Amino acid sequence: MRTRRQATLASLAAELGVSRTTVSNAYNRPDQLSPELRRRVLETARKLGYPGPDPVARSLRTRKAGAVGLLLTEALSYAFRDPAALGVLEGLALACEDAGVGVQLVPASPGKDNIDAVHRAGVDGFVVYSVPDDDPHLEAVLQRPVPTVIIDQPVVADVDRVGPDDKAAMASLADHLIELGHRDIGVLCMRLSRERRNGFVSRERQEKASYHVQRARLAALAEAFEAVGVDWSTVPVVERFEHTIEDGASAARQLLDAHPHVTALVCTSDILALGALKEAQRRRLQVPADLTITGFDGVPEGERADLTTVRQPVREKGRCAGKLLLDPNRRVGSAAVTPEVITLETELRIGRTSAPPRTAEQRWFGP
Repeated sequence: MRTRRQATLASLAAELGVSRTTVSNAYNRPDQLSPELRRRVLETARKLGYPGPDPVARSLRTRKAGAVGLLLTEALSYAFRDPAALGVLEGLALACEDAGVGVQLVPASPGKDNIDAVHRAGVDGFVVYSVPDDDPHLEAVLQRPVPTVIIDQPVVADVDRVGPDDKAAMASLADHLIELGHRDIGVLCMRLSRERRNGFVSRERQEKASYHVQRARLAALAEAFEAVGVDWSTVPVVERFEHTIEDGASAARQLLDAHPHVTALVCTSDILALGALKEAQRRRLQVPADLTITGFDGVPEGERADLTTVRQPVREKGRCAGKLLLDPNRRVGSAAVTPEVITLETELRIGRTSAPPRTAEQRWFGP
């Protein structure tokens, strides 16, 4: 089979009778050409089969990759499966579209210290999404001479960060439950460290959690309920390493089997709360009459369930982080600019899943 030799920038320039710089400008600096000339260059390139400038060669010449790396220490599918992560990705993509750059996902599975993905990433900067304090991938990112913005966690000196005040947001939810009269509560939380753990956790583990968002939310609950006489060491807290509705259901099952008399399940994410709702339905418990269930995040699935939750602007997180990273007025290097922390507003959304607790005589505890 005979194939036509691929056209080059030089052969295209010769065909058009223009300089190679003119052809290059049609792709890289279109404002330097008249609309008619650029149209003619691109049309001729299409006819001759010229694919455009080599992106690898261009990146070597300009020292720009034209992409932002999103580091998340999860499997790649998590970015498209988890509603909060998907919202962050959408917001980041919007900021990158405005700046004319792409997004490269840099996944790093939890519990694995393979940092090659960080070293290989051809990006002009990193947005790091919600990793633990001791994550080796974050350390690898910070060693690269490119700007970095952290979303949510951890707090790192001299690094820009975007996220809500998790402790204050959870405190508002705790106050709501206390005002309703709840004192006998249980908690379902997301993973507290890089090691795979599932089950009941001690107060010491809560306070030493390497995921500071979970640490802050649990601390807010502890402070609020201890202020009204609840001994937090007696409050059952169940941790799940994976973040799915099924894990939320199994966590609720484990907690309710051991503590069937709790009047409220406080979940540190909407996904866990949706799982708890599923388990309550399996037990034929009426929500909120028999059991109050609350979440945190404000994801669409939670809103459809009319979940009582803390709503945070997940899409705005991604957009703010992207704009901050791509701001041309900010230079690389810890001494170049003053690190910026953008604290996003949250909203307590009271849905149909919270109500005052029934008395012990009134409640049905399920099978």
